[in-house]
Amino acid sequence: MKSKLLLALLAVSLSATANAQVKPEDAIKWRQSAYATMGWSMSRIKANVEGTYNKDDVIKAANVIQAIANSGMGALYLPGTDKGTGWEATRAKAEIWTDKEKLGKVAMAFNKEANEMAKVAATGDAAAVKEQMGKLGGTCKGCHDDFKAKK
Repeated sequence: MKSKLLLALLAVSLSATANAQVKPEDAIKWRQSAYATMGWSMSRIKANVEGTYNKDDVIKAANVIQAIANSGMGALYLPGTDKGTGWEATRAKAEIWTDKEKLGKVAMAFNKEANEMAKVAATGDAAAVKEQMGKLGGTCKGCHDDFKAKK
């Protein structure tokens, strides 16, 4: 447990140092790009579940989602990125910066389900992937509902 805490503190301090040099508009672009890539990957999984199932395609898409989920994307929510434009105007709500406890719970749930999706995809069981997609999608919706402004 101590080593996990130490690693987490190290990661936060390293990301803070690295992020000091990131322009707000770049941070917004990168997080928008990551979310778009995850959306594309979810649509690939959905297409396989609803159509002709290709285990390899599902594994690739699930691995992309897992990688982004575990990438430390929270570091892209820098001070000054609450407003501004990346590829488009940010729709991040103020609660991302003010309700850290709820955000942490939502992020942990998403990471858990993204990691589980990669495991389930590796089995090749289309029914299990469909069920896990619902769980993963639910965590996406929860975050969108609480932390993303509608257009």
